[in-house]
Amino acid sequence: MKLLSKGVRLPLSALSGLLAGLAALAVAELVSAAVRPESGPVTAVGGAAIDRTPPALKDWAIRHFGTNDKLVLQLGILAALALLALVLGVLALRFRRIGAAGVLLFGVVGALAATSRPDSTSAADALPSVAGSLAGAGLLYVLIGRLTARPGSPTGTYGASDPDGRTSAGPVRAPTAPECWDRRGFVIAASAAAAASVGAGLLGRSLNSSRGEGAVASRNKVLLPSPASAARPIPSGAALHIPGISPFVTPNGDFYRVDTALVIPKVDATSWRMKIHGKGVGRPLTLTYQDLLKRQLIERDITLTCVSNEVGGPYVGNARWIGVPLADLLKEVGVRPPSRGGPADQLVARSVDGMTIGSPVEDIMDGRDAMLALGMNGQPLPFVHGFPVRMVVPGLYGYVSACKWLQDLELTTFDAYDSYWVKRSWAKKAPIKTESRIDTPKPFARPPAGTVMIAGVAWAQHRGIDRVEVRVDDGPWMRADLATEDTTDTWRQWSLPWKATTGGHTLTVRATDRTGQVQSEQRTPTIPDGAGGWHSVVITVD
Repeated sequence: MKLLSKGVRLPLSALSGLLAGLAALAVAELVSAAVRPESGPVTAVGGAAIDRTPPALKDWAIRHFGTNDKLVLQLGILAALALLALVLGVLALRFRRIGAAGVLLFGVVGALAATSRPDSTSAADALPSVAGSLAGAGLLYVLIGRLTARPGSPTGTYGASDPDGRTSAGPVRAPTAPECWDRRGFVIAASAAAAASVGAGLLGRSLNSSRGEGAVASRNKVLLPSPASAARPIPSGAALHIPGISPFVTPNGDFYRVDTALVIPKVDATSWRMKIHGKGVGRPLTLTYQDLLKRQLIERDITLTCVSNEVGGPYVGNARWIGVPLADLLKEVGVRPPSRGGPADQLVARSVDGMTIGSPVEDIMDGRDAMLALGMNGQPLPFVHGFPVRMVVPGLYGYVSACKWLQDLELTTFDAYDSYWVKRSWAKKAPIKTESRIDTPKPFARPPAGTVMIAGVAWAQHRGIDRVEVRVDDGPWMRADLATEDTTDTWRQWSLPWKATTGGHTLTVRATDRTGQVQSEQRTPTIPDGAGGWHSVVITVD
């Protein structure tokens, strides 16, 4: 036994808490490999946090962190857990059982979060959090015991001798006992725990990664058939070759991603099934992935926009999609649009991760190229964008149309059911607003005086762009040159050569769609149905 100074005792107790937290997470990761990756406590608690995040805070996170918002959330959860583990370690130094109980309490929180997730189908989802908390609590109890061990007994008692050297039968507390600790026992236990935790965590991560190998293999085997109705070649004048402008077709790797999934679902296409059922469905239908591949496919260029896209924001992209016409499937099972007496006005799409998205049946069946997409830019859907099947509906914001990792379609009414985002204060129906964006010059750029090319993109899906205008400072609106239109469902590039003079300038753009609707000047937030307003950039001409 060695004497332990107060200045060392607190850091070591805090370290004990941190090691207990590490052990809890590592064991939970390992156990989640036997259950499912989404049942891990960090993922479960993170998902529960996303579900309960106010819309304004969600928009703030997307605006500041972009597609890294989920990574920031997970890092924040880990940082909070580390801090709490440190506190519990210090607390356990005086109240050993209470500190261990605190670790168990967090396991209960994780278990409740896991079993309450929309995609949870079994009480087994609680096992990773329960197992992890038991391991963490046990380790904290053992490590703190090593810090408070008494001379002569590793359990915290020692025998006192009488004047004749005989040992008394009962335990007696020594005045200097708080300063004694089992240094060798602590070092061995802490080192072994750290090594075992790292090993368990890495093994769990490896096993969780391997769970998706079947899905990866199924995707690699997909050979997309030639569509019965191919997209027309992109007109030669649709893509402007101007440095800084967004490419007309957004590469898959650059296409925006906004969703709530902390773990990207990896669904095996060979076992995937989708059911169409509900109100007004005369013949419920269950489809396999091969069933969809054998159908008459269409191929279309369609621009998608996220409702979280701020004015001038990046969450818009254009791709070539291939899939099954959704209206044809609905007609096949007996669905009629509300305008023709159909009883259902909402199609609720459900994802394998529990997400629900509601789309107007009337819009899906009005002749637009709504589809169950199987491919994107000539490839099977990437996992991050919804493999094996997702919805694509031109002209509607993604939160009311673009369900990824699709597994169920239910016909119902807007009065009877509120989908995920509608429950969180977003509008039930959300046609995409007419918008435009300046891609170049970038904000705060310093181009030289002379001819400066102002260029960007404008979109009004399913209506088309008819005119784009640019204003410099408070001057007159100048009509920009429009690139050739591909279809009304895609964005349109535009450009304007400007004789730039030295000094600071504000460049502003606005668009007019094919219906004659001019992009609104009034700035509105993304909530409840998409941002509005003109996009401006401030530059300095040297």
